[in-house]
Amino acid sequence: MIAGELGLPLFTIRLDAVFTRFMGETAAKLRLIFDALAETRGVYLFDEVDALGGDRGAMNDVGEIRRVLNSFLQFLEEDNSDSIIIAATNHPSLLDNALFRRFDTVMSFELPDKAAIELVIKNRLSSFQTSNLSWPRILTAAQGLTHAEVVTAAENAAKKTVLSGRKRVLTEDLVTTLSERPRSQAELQIGLF
Repeated sequence: MIAGELGLPLFTIRLDAVFTRFMGETAAKLRLIFDALAETRGVYLFDEVDALGGDRGAMNDVGEIRRVLNSFLQFLEEDNSDSIIIAATNHPSLLDNALFRRFDTVMSFELPDKAAIELVIKNRLSSFQTSNLSWPRILTAAQGLTHAEVVTAAENAAKKTVLSGRKRVLTEDLVTTLSERPRSQAELQIGLF
């Protein structure tokens, strides 16, 4: 959404592709990312940044991970590009405090309340008839889901409706797709640099 609003390309950094088992190679890959960030203006999303930015004082700290985090922090400090860096996590309590200080803005997103869930579902199903839906059942089934999971469930119910040749979404289909989605254990936290 941020990239779209700014008319910039979005680059998602897959940390599983950055990490290697060879000492020093992960930091070198991070350097390549920050070099690209300086060359190509865009929005760079480090998703699941807790894999990279874990607390350096943790009991299970590994020396190489600490060095990678130190490199990441230095790259953030040295960055003077026109790009936007976003780091997102569902586990902010696992992050090193120094990481929070490197971002200009830190935002937390709580799980949606009932009103927000209903609004998301109605928006996603706006091209279908939904007047027959039993909102108490649907809202109960959606409790504990993130916005993204509610969207996915609504889209899956819409697919079922289309594949069944119906124009009306059934409460049972929506309750089933909501019940199948994984529940979040934490809020989403993102930092904007």
